[in-house]
Amino acid sequence: MSLRFKGVDLRPVLAEAVANQCRVVLAKDQGAYFLAERGERLPGGRQKLIAYAVGCNPDVDPFDDWWALVNAELGGDDFGEFFDIQDGVFARILHSEDDLELSATETHLSLQAVPAISSAR
Repeated sequence: MSLRFKGVDLRPVLAEAVANQCRVVLAKDQGAYFLAERGERLPGGRQKLIAYAVGCNPDVDPFDDWWALVNAELGGDDFGEFFDIQDGVFARILHSEDDLELSATETHLSLQAVPAISSAR
């Protein structure tokens, strides 16, 4: 099992991290998403640019669905994992039409660029 992050959603987050010379963060709490470590905020304090995994956005996906998907792939604990924006997989996503696939074990997170699927929500 894995989570997919659509490149079209992820590229603005990666570009923001490059512009702000900061890391990208994979967060698992209310959904699963990437955001720039330092990014523009909305008036309510929430980060403006967030790239949710497909099916894991609490703003649009039913609670039971995203909760089950996130917990099945990433476990029950909330976390934030920091990644260097210079990592090759992020450069590839930033300069291609690819999506990002994330898979996890108890001790490792694996990221890989995969061809975009036009029918993925």
